[in-house]
Parts: sequence; structure tokens; C-alpha cells
Amino acid sequence: MRLNPMVMMAAVLPAAACDNSQPTQPRQPVVMQSEAQDALHKLDDLNRAIALKRAILDSGLSCKRVTRSGYVQEHQNLSMWTANCDNKFDYAVFVGPDSSVQVRRCADLAQFKLPACVIHENKAPQPPATS
Repeated sequence: MRLNPMVMMAAVLPAAACDNSQPTQPRQPVVMQSEAQDALHKLDDLNRAIALKRAILDSGLSCKRVTRSGYVQEHQNLSMWTANCDNKFDYAVFVGPDSSVQVRRCADLAQFKLPACVIHENKAPQPPATS
């Protein structure tokens, strides 16, 4: 007796669709910190203000003097800092693990769904929690 190939496929497919394997564990993100990211946490207020002002000016934006600055949070693989300038502009400065820097006006962050420029006093970056 010869079985029709279509009948065999109909019998095999439901069995193949049953996958009893266990779901894989989610991958833990790899957190890398550059020397530039770590160095900002070690600077005093004056030297941190100078470093952030340089980043702002190098980005083509204006800031005559940083009046206040501080750490905000880690965002993806970037350390986020904020600098308030005396020209009434506030900037977010993102430092990457490759020591790259991106600067955005704080007023523009919401439209890009980025964290707000809220300084967290004396808070160093925390690695992601592992379970």
C-alpha cells in the first residue's frame, strides 16, 4: 500500500509544530565603560564643568559658562550628563564607551524619547541587575 505524500505531510506537520524545548534565557546586556566615562565621575565640579563646556562648544553649540552640571543616568551604553549654561540653555551630554560624545539641548530630549536632564546627586552608574 502506497501512502499519498500529502497525507504523510498532514500527519507529520502537526507533530513538528509541537516544540517542547525550554525557552532560552534572555541575554544579559554587556556593559562597557571607557576611561572618559569613568573620568567624568572623578572630576570635581569645576573640572567637570570645563570638560562638559568643551564638549558643548565642540558640538557647535554655545555656552559661555557652565553654572551647574551633574550626572543624570546611564542610557543604553551612554553615560548621560547635564550642563546648565549661563545663556539659559541646558544641555545633555552623552559619553559613549568609545569616548565619543553627543550633545543635545535638554528642551529637545522629550521629542526623541530620551531621559530628562535631571541631575542625580552623587550617583555613579550602576550595572544592570542580573537575575
